[in-house]
Amino acid sequence: MRLMNKLYLAIGIAMTTTMLAGCGGSSGGGSSSNNNNNGVTPPAPQNTAPTWQAGQFLASNQFANLCESPRSGIDPFENTPYPDAAGTAMHEKMWLRSFSNETYLWYDEIIDNDPNQFSSVAAYFAQLKTPLKTASGRDKDEFHFSESYEDFKKESQDGVSASFGITWTIPQSRMAYVAYIAANSPAAQAGIKRGDRLLKVGDLDFATFNSSNSAQYNQIISAFSPAKDQTVELTLLAQNGEQKQVSLTALDLELEPVRNTQVIDFEGKRVGYMQFNQFIASAQPGLISGFSQFNNLDELVLDMRYNGGGLVFQASQVAYMIAGDQHNNRNFSVKTHNDKLSSQNEPLGFVDQSINWSTLTYNDDKLPAANMKRVYMLTTGGTASASESVINALRGIDIEVILIGDDTRGKPYGFVPQQNCGTVYYTIQNKSANNKGFGDYEDGFIITPDTQLIGEIGLDAKVPGCQISDDFSKALGDQSEGLLAGALHHMTTGSCPVSTERAARATIQDTGSKDMHNDFNVPYHPLRHGAIFTPMQEPKHD
Repeated sequence: MRLMNKLYLAIGIAMTTTMLAGCGGSSGGGSSSNNNNNGVTPPAPQNTAPTWQAGQFLASNQFANLCESPRSGIDPFENTPYPDAAGTAMHEKMWLRSFSNETYLWYDEIIDNDPNQFSSVAAYFAQLKTPLKTASGRDKDEFHFSESYEDFKKESQDGVSASFGITWTIPQSRMAYVAYIAANSPAAQAGIKRGDRLLKVGDLDFATFNSSNSAQYNQIISAFSPAKDQTVELTLLAQNGEQKQVSLTALDLELEPVRNTQVIDFEGKRVGYMQFNQFIASAQPGLISGFSQFNNLDELVLDMRYNGGGLVFQASQVAYMIAGDQHNNRNFSVKTHNDKLSSQNEPLGFVDQSINWSTLTYNDDKLPAANMKRVYMLTTGGTASASESVINALRGIDIEVILIGDDTRGKPYGFVPQQNCGTVYYTIQNKSANNKGFGDYEDGFIITPDTQLIGEIGLDAKVPGCQISDDFSKALGDQSEGLLAGALHHMTTGSCPVSTERAARATIQDTGSKDMHNDFNVPYHPLRHGAIFTPMQEPKHD
């Protein structure tokens, strides 16, 4: 399929790292279009703070790029002048207020508090979201976030992030394990292994630290989200019972979104396996190379147990590479906005072209495809967003999806990242559904016994599969590793392994755990844990 007028990227949920294509784009939305860094003319300086009046909103573009601390010179990422002009913190708050009122999916649920009551722009932004809860008691919006423009660009354009090279997985409060490590990283050089359990960060015990003490909390967080060049002392418990103390210094590391691609000969079946950790631009070569090997498969296993999401547009590519032309021009997804932006509701097709991520244009080619009628996906509570959109989209065109592992996170929402005054903001702006109109998986896709599956595929969140604990005793991609072994067993017998009970220690979920009531959670990060949309250039074909 040669794609539609507009295409969108999006980003999803797990504890690694990721990306967004570098256009700093806008969803439309009337007021935000002149707020990117691509050569925008700065507004006239304004030194008088604007006045807040409850319930009255000016267009956000009247406050855009008016900054308490304006940047000057050339943006090194875009090679264009910064768009900032002198303003006040109140200008920045009022821009956030109006932008949220214009684009936030639940804008009418935001309490219009006086911005002057908040000591900082960040504090004001933190409460610009719905205060409502879901039926299960979770925050309706768990995905509000901001970060520096520089960090956003490094991660989104270059595919790098400050890291020790550890991807963590958290089974419950105060239990953190190493899911996998990046090759040639500080963690690899220190001898850290999959399955090592975190005991201490510096002198603080992970099991007993006071999460309400900001100093202690920040010290613990440094193990999960360090700044570049930050050195942290960790005490870990290896699976053999030995403790080890390591000193790690964070580096800007390239991500490893695609690993362990292989074709397994198993009991007369040709089985493709790929560990896919993040929907990010740098994943494209590995995905294409991997799926190029997946011809004449009997079965396919896509290991997304630690994939919190990433580029929704890439999710559409992955879904195409699984299903091929079986989509028959049906939609990958349809995204909807609030009632003010309903004109922007539109479908996204199954994308069969590769992308030039530096220019945000399509290449005149066709992606490889495995043409599967069925796919096994290895999942945990950290599998989310773009990952879930692949599950939903395939089920929407009647491709059978079988989940092995645990129920997914639950995130059918998306954002357009928006920068203002050196900060990139993410606020929920849309919701997506599959070709059949189903998108209500806020509590994740639920692994369900076959006897409880009722009705047409793709119209609910109940998915067939096997509940199996993450297995830290084996390497990912090893045929005897619990989840992969479970998939291989199911594809040859049609049933789950007999022993799928969950030991308390092994009930592992990724850092996107659905239990948001723990007294410790790794900070949410949309580029790693969210769904983000930004416009792409229309494809041109000779």
